[in-house]
Amino acid sequence: MIKYLEKSARTEDAAIAEALSELGLDRDDVSVEILERAKSGFLGIGASPARVRVSYECPDEAPVPEQSEAKPRAEKKPAPEKKPAPEKKPAPEKKPAAESAPAVKAAEADEPAVYGEIRAFLSGLLERMGVNADMEITPRANGGVNVNLTGSAMGAIIGRRGETLDAIQHLTNYVVNKSSDKHLHISVDAEAYRAKREESLTRLAEKMAEKAIKYKRSMALEPMNSYERHVIHTALQNYEGVTTSSTGVEPNRRVVVSYVKPDKPDNKPKSREWA
Repeated sequence: MIKYLEKSARTEDAAIAEALSELGLDRDDVSVEILERAKSGFLGIGASPARVRVSYECPDEAPVPEQSEAKPRAEKKPAPEKKPAPEKKPAPEKKPAAESAPAVKAAEADEPAVYGEIRAFLSGLLERMGVNADMEITPRANGGVNVNLTGSAMGAIIGRRGETLDAIQHLTNYVVNKSSDKHLHISVDAEAYRAKREESLTRLAEKMAEKAIKYKRSMALEPMNSYERHVIHTALQNYEGVTTSSTGVEPNRRVVVSYVKPDKPDNKPKSREWA
């Protein structure tokens, strides 16, 4: 006999897992029909859960035997004497449901509420992009928040020279801060790309500074976004013999590393002051 069980959850896999857990069956023991696929919506709007129907075989119930023709009634035996029922012991007190339920991860349970908002938005956005990633959220020394994404398809998250990553960071800051009076800076990174990019830009800045001093002329770098220009300016702010400036308009604004002549000491003889 075939029986059916319908389940709904956030994803198809989660709905199937719930059905298997309830039935106590393995995946190979059932057939699955997707009734409705999960919809994540846009920015959490219009989301709907997945719904599946699981079919499984159940042993046929034994047929009830038909009553035969009436037989002569057997003589009734005297009913045995009833023994006094044993005294019922008081049932043990039930522990609160919270103690028996599986413990929530301590890390997420102790997180500030804003971390939950960041997780919810980025999870929905990444799901819509078709990317699976692990998310680690940590506080920054300046009061902001660092979000590091790790996974197998981080190239799609980073994009050309980090352009996609910058867009994701911009959207995250906008969504989380739009209803807050206090602005919280959220830095979104993928596989520590930003740290590696900063090292590369610092080496480039020092190389261009050496050329500017060697040839005693200004050196223009390729167009960069505001974050990368800031890294260049910071790397050369104390570099002796050069100065930096930005020129052009977005998206073609670039940094120029200029040679600065060293101040020569004044060798002119100083006039004597006579008393």
